[in-house]
Amino acid sequence: MANVTECQTIPQMMDFVASRYAERPAIEDDSTVISYKELNQLRKKAAAALLAMNVQQGDRVAVWAPNIWEWVVAATALQSVGAALVPLNTRMKGSEAGYVLKASGTKILFSIGEFLGIDFPAMLVEEELPELEQVVLFRQSSSTLPNTLSWDKFLEKADAIEEAQVEQAQSRVTAETMSDLLFTSGTTGKPKGVITRHAQNLKVVSDWGEVVGLEEADRYLIVNPFFHSFGYKAGWLAALMRGCTILPLQVFDVPTILQKVSDEKITVLPGPPTLYQSILSHPKRDSFDISSLRVAVTGAAAIPVSMIREMDEVLGFDTIITAYGLTEVCGFATICRQGDSPELIANTSGRAMPDVEVRCIDEFGNEVHRGTPGEVVIRGSNVMQGYFNDDVATRENIDRDGWLHTGDIGIMDSLGYLRITDRMKDMIITGGFNVYPAEIENQLNSHKAIAQVSVVGVPDERMGEVGMAWIIVRPDEQLDKDELIQWCRAEMANYKVPRYVQFVENLPLNASGKVMKFELRDRATELLRA
Repeated sequence: MANVTECQTIPQMMDFVASRYAERPAIEDDSTVISYKELNQLRKKAAAALLAMNVQQGDRVAVWAPNIWEWVVAATALQSVGAALVPLNTRMKGSEAGYVLKASGTKILFSIGEFLGIDFPAMLVEEELPELEQVVLFRQSSSTLPNTLSWDKFLEKADAIEEAQVEQAQSRVTAETMSDLLFTSGTTGKPKGVITRHAQNLKVVSDWGEVVGLEEADRYLIVNPFFHSFGYKAGWLAALMRGCTILPLQVFDVPTILQKVSDEKITVLPGPPTLYQSILSHPKRDSFDISSLRVAVTGAAAIPVSMIREMDEVLGFDTIITAYGLTEVCGFATICRQGDSPELIANTSGRAMPDVEVRCIDEFGNEVHRGTPGEVVIRGSNVMQGYFNDDVATRENIDRDGWLHTGDIGIMDSLGYLRITDRMKDMIITGGFNVYPAEIENQLNSHKAIAQVSVVGVPDERMGEVGMAWIIVRPDEQLDKDELIQWCRAEMANYKVPRYVQFVENLPLNASGKVMKFELRDRATELLRA
C-alpha cells in the first residue's frame, strides 16, 4: 500500500505504520517506550494469545482500564482476529459494567487490577456473566474474581500459535467487519451498543487527522479516556495513523498535565473546554514551559470567544479547532477548519466532515431555514450500522433515508457552520418559553469574574421550570448573587435569567471532563427541599 488511507482494516493499518515509522516511538507511558515496530509485534503476540483462547471473528472482547499502553495492544490485537472492542468506562460500578458485559455477550475481559484504590475485577464478583470466559489482568497477577489471568501469563499462550495462523485470522478481517461496540451513556435509559466497522472508522479518523493537521513529529498527550471515542478514535487511533507519539494520561489532573507538557514537549492537547479553562486559571501556570503546544481540539455547546483568544495569545496554540460528534457517527460529524476566526471557533462546531451530510430539521422532517433552530440529523459513511441486538431503537434513530436523528438542537448558518444550542432533553420550558441552558452558559461565560458555569432546570410552581446556575468564580475575583442576577437581567431576556445561583469550587465532571448535569439536578433538588 502506498498510503495509510488505502488501509481497509485496523490490522492492515498497524502493519503499514509499523513498516513506515518502524523505530519511531509509538507510545511513551512513563518509563515504558514502545516503537511502532515493537507495538506491532506486541499486537500480533496478543492476537496469537487470543486465538489460543478460541476468540473468533464476531466475538466481543472488552477493555476496562485507564489510559495505559496495554489498552492499545489489547484493542488492536482483538480487532486483528475479527473480534469487536467493547470499551468500559472506568467510572462504572460493578452492576453498570456487568450490564454492558452481559448485553454485549463479552467473551474475554481485559481489566486493570486496582486503580484509584478500587479493585476493578472484584466489583464483578456478584454479577451473573455466563458468556464471560476469562479475565486478563493488567498490572496485577491475581484477583478474588475467578478465571483471571495475568497479562504475562496471557501472552505466554501465544507460544501455542504459529505466526501463519495470526496472518490467516487477520486476512479474514474485512472493511465490513465490526471493529467496536461502544455503549452510549444511557442518559435516557439503559446504555445501547453502537456498531461500527473497520473501514468507516479508518476513513473518518483519517479525515479528522488531515483537517486537524496531525504531523509525524507530534507528541500527543491523550487526556481523554481511551474508552471514549475522543480518546480512542480521535486519540490513539488517529495518532497511530499519522505517525505521532502517544503519551497516555490516566487521570484528568491539571498540575500533572502542565508538568507533562513542560517535561515531554507536548504538541497536541485535545480535551473538553474545562481542560483549557482550568489551565488558563491555574495560579502557577507561568512556572511551566508550555511553548511546545501546537494543536488544540475541543467541543461544547458553550465556549466563550475570550477563551479561544486566550488559548491563542496566552497558551500559544497555533491551531485551535472545535468539533461535534457522537458515538453513533464514530464520534465525528462537524469540525472547524484551520484559519477560522475565534468567533466562528467559539460559537460553532464547524461544518460537516468530508463526505458527511448535516441538516437541521423540524418536527415533520423538513429542513429548516438557515439560522433557525432544528434537530440535527446526519447522513454519511460515518453513521453506525445500528444498535446491537436492538432493531427497534435502530429504526427509531435512523430513518428510511439513512439520516441519524441525534436529539441535539442546532442552528446552521449560510456557510454550513453548525451551532449546537442544546440537547432536546436539557431544554428548560419556562412559562411556555423554550430556554436552552447552553445559551445562558455562553452569556454567563462572558462575565469577567466567572471561570466556569453550568445551568440546569429545576421545578417551579408558577413557571414550570426555572434555571439554576452553578458557578466557579475566577481566582482573585469576587461575585455576589444579587449582583450577578442584576447583570443577567441587563444581558438577557427575563425568562432566561437564572432564578437560583450556586457558587462552587468545582463542577462534577465525568471521566471525559464533561459536566454531569444529572448530578447538578440531584444537588439542586436537595437544596430546594432544605
